[in-house]
Amino acid sequence: MLQPVQLFKILADETRLTILLLLRESGELCVCDICAAAGESQPKISRHIAMLREYGLVVDRRAGKWIHYRLSPHMPAWAAATIDTAWDCLREETRAKLQSVSLGSCR
Repeated sequence: MLQPVQLFKILADETRLTILLLLRESGELCVCDICAAAGESQPKISRHIAMLREYGLVVDRRAGKWIHYRLSPHMPAWAAATIDTAWDCLREETRAKLQSVSLGSCR
């Protein structure tokens, strides 16, 4: 089960925090959209998503050859509230990252 110290260690990494906030803002994204919005390489994003999945913060669904990620509806309420609070603080920056890229470019 996810513990507060683990969540704060996860959120302390800027790439992982960005991924969570992008998913919080948009609901669901594929890796190529996350890479474009975060300005990071696919291997780096995939490595961080694997950790987020391991801790139960992110879930995926396959659609053809694409995998789409979203925040897990099964994460503890306190963890979701913490992510929501971070999103409240960084909402404009997160929206700017999403608006700066053409989403769905990998389809």
